[in-house]
Amino acid sequence: MRRKHTELRPYKCEQCGYACYKSGDLKSHMRINSGERLYKCDVCGYAYNKSSYLKKHMRIHSGERLYKCEECGYACCKSSDLQTHIRIHSGERLYTCEVCGYSCYKSCYLKKYMRRIHSEERLYKCEECGYAFNQNCTLKRHIMIHTGERQYKCEECGYACNQSCDLKKQMRIHTRERQYKCEVCGYLCKHRNQLKEHIRTHAGKRPYKCEVCGYSCKHNGQLKIHMIIHTGKRPYKCEECGYACNHSGTLKRHMRIHTGEREYKCEVCGYACIQKSTLKTHMRIHTGERPYMC
Repeated sequence: MRRKHTELRPYKCEQCGYACYKSGDLKSHMRINSGERLYKCDVCGYAYNKSSYLKKHMRIHSGERLYKCEECGYACCKSSDLQTHIRIHSGERLYTCEVCGYSCYKSCYLKKYMRRIHSEERLYKCEECGYAFNQNCTLKRHIMIHTGERQYKCEECGYACNQSCDLKKQMRIHTRERQYKCEVCGYLCKHRNQLKEHIRTHAGKRPYKCEVCGYSCKHNGQLKIHMIIHTGKRPYKCEECGYACNHSGTLKRHMRIHTGEREYKCEVCGYACIQKSTLKTHMRIHTGERPYMC
């Protein structure tokens, strides 16, 4: 070691001035400049300029997980991934939003947050009506308006909707006094006009129609919510940072950023977060699910 610090480095790169002690090290370095990648993965074809990089890459395919978390048993194939994971337990949040002070433990989470909350950039556009969003998941929810897909279903009466907040409202009906009953499915409600509107579910009637894009629905309230898409109105505004949205439920979720409320909790390691989707992503740490392949 002493010799290395006192002697010159005889092998030098003519392109960038990098110097080293061994000719083999210089050869490896030269591949960086030339773009040459000698070490190729037989499984997926990905190539590297160092054999050590290929060895690390092969753990993706072999399932070998050398690095393990002592707190919860999570294992991964990269030391950097383990360091990032440990921040879940330590509460360390290296990445902070300069606008509102929100912090997180991954740079990619901060980028997504900045695009979702503060950015005016809207990359995801609906081909049906032209409305644009800054998140792909928001676009997917919006598309359900056009397709009629209703992923949230009430087990009591079969009522279906495309937003979880609408299902929660529906479920409240079952806990109150209900005297009007649907003869088709047994659905119960408090008021006669509610029953009339419900019957349209079975008849397939959609009397309320959007004059802009032709979208139709069974309830006047649904049409009012839909029209916000075209008007661009965002009546629900955050008093903390000025963020505005078109649904009260969206604002409630946003406010958790400022209040620190973390409704969704991991039963395995105690990690808590603001959004259900974030918890689903976190659970892959414990299940080992890797939906995105290189």
